[in-house]
Amino acid sequence: MKILKSLTLLLTMLVAFSTISMATINSAKEIDRDANDALRTFYKEVKGSKKYLEHAKAYLVIPDIKEVGFFVGGKYGEGALRVGNSTKAYYSITSASMGFQMGAQVYSMVIAFTSDASLNKFLLLEDDEWETDVDGKIAIAEWNSKEELDDVDFDDDMVAFIFDSKGMMGSFTMEGTKFERIKP
Repeated sequence: MKILKSLTLLLTMLVAFSTISMATINSAKEIDRDANDALRTFYKEVKGSKKYLEHAKAYLVIPDIKEVGFFVGGKYGEGALRVGNSTKAYYSITSASMGFQMGAQVYSMVIAFTSDASLNKFLLLEDDEWETDVDGKIAIAEWNSKEELDDVDFDDDMVAFIFDSKGMMGSFTMEGTKFERIKP
């Protein structure tokens, strides 16, 4: 029993240190460059995505989210909040999870704010932090590859698109996610 507790503590510390090591703040120029590359991939992979984002109030592009887990896990990424084609601020996404999970992956995410209310709620962060549980506050977009995105009607104020995934992660976990404004 004592060995099991020590092993659990060791695994928890290992994941915590690996998540902290992922959390290096890039320069604004690097984040913008990576966000532009991610948007080019997004436009290429998802038909109608460019037109969809043109009609959004704003969108947050997080080009490189790294996620690892072995019973205890975490993820981290940095991105740019854009209104039109102009970057207004930079944010990081941090998440910790616990449960049955194993693997590692890297992916990109775009969160489109389709209403003024959702954008204002995000911009008026208390202490520059915004927490969410993916329990309906952000809809994860799903679409058929044959349909164009501008033909799809998402009834939510915030819609997340996950794309350009590499690696594999299987999980059944409890997770908390935090977005935090950063100053690169």
